[in-house]
Amino acid sequence: MKNIHLCLPILAIVALMVACQPQSQQNETSHADTTVAKKTTQIALPKVDKPTDTLNVAFLIMDGTFNTELTAPIDMFQHTIFHAKPGMRVFTVAKSKAAITTFEGVKILPDYSYTEDKLPKIDVLVVPSAEHHLDTDLKDTTMINFVKKVDKEARYVTSHCDGAFVLAQAGLLDNVASTTFPGDVEKYRQRFPKLNILDKVWFVHDGKYITSAGGARSFEAALYLVQLLYGKKAADGVAKGLVLKWDINQVPFVIANQGKKLVNHQGVNF
Repeated sequence: MKNIHLCLPILAIVALMVACQPQSQQNETSHADTTVAKKTTQIALPKVDKPTDTLNVAFLIMDGTFNTELTAPIDMFQHTIFHAKPGMRVFTVAKSKAAITTFEGVKILPDYSYTEDKLPKIDVLVVPSAEHHLDTDLKDTTMINFVKKVDKEARYVTSHCDGAFVLAQAGLLDNVASTTFPGDVEKYRQRFPKLNILDKVWFVHDGKYITSAGGARSFEAALYLVQLLYGKKAADGVAKGLVLKWDINQVPFVIANQGKKLVNHQGVNF
């Protein structure tokens, strides 16, 4: 079994936002998890090939998509064009080009329909959480098959909050470690009992897959990918432009290698 590297912050980890949960499923007080690290570990990120061309980043949207899990990574990735050459081109894809309505009521016109249009090559697929990612969306075979198809050529496939359920339903997370919204970890384990599922972290990177806890933590997960691909200077520039404090050594996350071995590190239990 192979090693994973875990980094925890010096400060207490604040309660994760519940933006990606419908009102019927929210329980703000029970979702808080506070862990204090003993020390800060300097993180060495995996070495990857730096992009030589603009990366196309597709956001899979549908009715009930949660605003934060969509807009947070869009902000991070779109702003790379000001801090890295080449940067990222972002666009949205949905089943049809009809307007979708987010959980919070924002109407969005998708850029492309994956059932009607010829899509650009997708280098990075982002699956934000949506209201029905735990139930009816998982029965949408057209959507699941689209995710499977994109996965074959995409450089990275990412999810935020309950978007991990979609990736798992598509069979993409069978051999990697992953995470999801803290309040849905047990549901995640029950539905996909064979998966290697982590909690108490903001995001997990394993191979080409990055899954995050969602909410405000979607910012850090997306910034991590920016730093991985374009370097610290670019990530710092994106964070500064959006008035975000960014220090990867202060973020609790896991870098795994095919999810084979979990390390109990600095008092966090898996």
